[in-house]
Amino acid sequence: MTHTASPQALIVIPTYNEAQNVPAIVPAVLEQVPSAHILIVDDGSPDGTGKIADDMAASEPRLHVLHRTSKDGLGRAYIAGFQWALSQATRYDVIFEFDADFSHNPSYLPEMIVVLSTTADVVVGSRYVPGGGTRNWTALRKLISRGGGLYARTVLGVHVRDLTSGFIGYRRAVLETLDLKTIDASGYGFQIEMKYRAIKQGFRVKEFPIIFADREVGQSKMSSAIFAEALKLVWKLRLNL
Repeated sequence: MTHTASPQALIVIPTYNEAQNVPAIVPAVLEQVPSAHILIVDDGSPDGTGKIADDMAASEPRLHVLHRTSKDGLGRAYIAGFQWALSQATRYDVIFEFDADFSHNPSYLPEMIVVLSTTADVVVGSRYVPGGGTRNWTALRKLISRGGGLYARTVLGVHVRDLTSGFIGYRRAVLETLDLKTIDASGYGFQIEMKYRAIKQGFRVKEFPIIFADREVGQSKMSSAIFAEALKLVWKLRLNL
């Protein structure tokens, strides 16, 4: 029986005021995927998140820190992280988006990496496939999330049920193929745009069931403006691409 080497994974974690979460999430991720590297992309957090990450990286070679001077949206932070990954001497075969607040459970990472290694080009941690779900969400939040997802899926005509999921893994080739400089959305609409563009390019996008838990520490970055951006974006994508 032939064994293939495990792909080199990079977990990109954007942060803004995550000083309470970073010291816990980094070891939790590395415990699940010891061979992986982590990139913290900090948007100049005033609570010292960037300094905490730097101090941790000084004694942990698998941890890297990218400092940005302004907070201009989740999408811009991820694009910066992807561009960093593609420019490194270390060849990262798979690159993940991941939250710092434990709403994404690190225990899913090993299986999601296997999916990328075998049957998918993009793996989506999905709340809305059998086995997936949410924890500690209000009924209103569930309604908004499911309704927004159904709206986007219907307008765009795609099969992915959790278009707004932020727990995603990409094969390197996907990020090399997509023109990252032309990604328009900066907020959560970024998640929709990236998945839609990958589908339009013919990449295999598969959903993996996850339980999404509401953050226990810190404040959510979601706002009505971000939600409105996502709703408008789907029509722009549908009409222009």
